Amino acid sequence: MDYYQYNFIVTPPEPGSDILISAIADSGFESFELNEKGFLAYIPENLNDNLNLDEFVFDDFKFTFSSQKIVQVNWNEEWEKNFMPVIVSDQCCIRAPFHTLDKKYLYEIIIMPKMSFGTGHHDTTWLMCKNMLDVDFKNKTVFDMGCGTGILSILSKKLGAATVIGNDIDEWSVENSLENCANNGYSDIEIIQGNGNIFSNKSQFDIILANINKNVIKAHLSALSEIIKPNGKLFLSGFFKTDCEELIHLASNNSFNLIKQEHKNDWATLLFERRI
Repeated sequence: MDYYQYNFIVTPPEPGSDILISAIADSGFESFELNEKGFLAYIPENLNDNLNLDEFVFDDFKFTFSSQKIVQVNWNEEWEKNFMPVIVSDQCCIRAPFHTLDKKYLYEIIIMPKMSFGTGHHDTTWLMCKNMLDVDFKNKTVFDMGCGTGILSILSKKLGAATVIGNDIDEWSVENSLENCANNGYSDIEIIQGNGNIFSNKSQFDIILANINKNVIKAHLSALSEIIKPNGKLFLSGFFKTDCEELIHLASNNSFNLIKQEHKNDWATLLFERRI
């Protein structure tokens, strides 16, 4: 699947960028990267044709945008120029193969990204990793929904998970996840394109990780409640802190109790436990 990258220039950038991201999030965009002038946004090619940004008009700020199709070439070269290691809670280091090994970190994840998101730099990935470090993964079965580059699947294994299954609808992400899992010594992590038969077996997972957008989470919360074991842990991220109240309410209606809520900048993560 190919993507289009949109470069949004927002005047003034704050709080205009956050408002605009919230407004367009339901239009099919899958990832956002804030910068000093606005943000970058990524949308699958098949959803780009029906995108109409002219309908978004605001009184408090203005925005312009440009777009380009992302071609799957030269990503390694570009990231070698710009990719910096990500440090989580002084315990976990997410780095590229060309970075020097630093043995002071308890967990080290090697990622070679082939597209411009899923590298660990986004606040939601950082939040997920931070909260995973505080939960017992030993001998657990884990489902990584929307696995991206495989970071959370790999960290699950490093934390002692017995079985990890990841899925993603995007072919690039599946290919990249498989490569990254193998490069980290975890070829036994299963990565599935699409849903496969993941949702056919009830109570099969101890832990579910879902760092995806709000609408996907809302659409699948009921199904996630069915496939997680009683007392199982559900990690959610990929949305703004302003979305937390809605998701907490919906999760409660699907037999989940809130354990923890944490924010980083305007992004949020929620940790739930499945009621017995």
